[in-house]
Amino acid sequence: MTTFMTSLAQPDILCIGALLWDVIGRGPAAMAAGDDMPGRITRRPGGVALNVATALARHGLRPALLGAVGQDPEGDALIACCAAIGLETAYLHRSATHPTDIYMAIESGQTVLAAIADAAGLEAAGAAILTPLTEGPLGTAQAPFGGTVVLDGNLTDAGLAAIATDPCFAAADLRVAPASPGKATRIAPLLCHPRATIYVNRAEAGLLAGQGFADAPQAAAALLGRGARRVLVTDGADAAALAGPDGVIVRRPAPVQVAHVTGAGDALMAAHIAAERAGAAPGAALEAALGGAARHVAAGPAA
Repeated sequence: MTTFMTSLAQPDILCIGALLWDVIGRGPAAMAAGDDMPGRITRRPGGVALNVATALARHGLRPALLGAVGQDPEGDALIACCAAIGLETAYLHRSATHPTDIYMAIESGQTVLAAIADAAGLEAAGAAILTPLTEGPLGTAQAPFGGTVVLDGNLTDAGLAAIATDPCFAAADLRVAPASPGKATRIAPLLCHPRATIYVNRAEAGLLAGQGFADAPQAAAALLGRGARRVLVTDGADAAALAGPDGVIVRRPAPVQVAHVTGAGDALMAAHIAAERAGAAPGAALEAALGGAARHVAAGPAA
């Protein structure tokens, strides 16, 4: 059983989900399935929860991570990287039976050509990663955590469905992202949560709604019609939409030269959260979110 340090300052942002090693290959030209070409392969800390937390730290915040990391050299190195950039890692679940998770992708032009996420450690840990939030010191059902909680779709279907009705999350400002189109339907139980903001791209919105959409504003309005409280829908280089109590707000991202695409949605999510915490109005917060994503794709993960 993991023992947590109760002397730690109470964080006001929790990032729950995947933290792992990203292995990304990128060539100098567009690729098709079966191509073999020279390029660059990098390894860096990744996973939706960790990417969002890292970007939040660049905005001057100090989030805490809840997730699973193996008791292996890769896990030790990953935690050291997190600590070096100011992330709180004391609440992580350290697995003795599963190695640290890993993600592998090939980027081609402005898209991810193919990717595999090995999140077996996170999936096996299940509800154990939430223990600090359900049994203290971060919260309990009787005294639920009241800050911002970032959730990603790398958690299991059962885990996300349980969170949707768990009283330990009843007071939190929930920010939910599916992690990838292949996992979009996992967050369906949280779509109508009364305290959730949903971050999806147009394809993911279509999977949640069970229909295709011509653009982000149409997708955002449709998700509101299905009971969502607030959604932010992106569409690559085309207009994005933020829909909620203030109506549907539309902004177009600035054109950029793409150098890196993995993690762009995570950068957008973090920039939006940081802008709202700083008091930005909805339209300005959406502009800040698009700016954060643009800086990321133009300059890579250090932006």
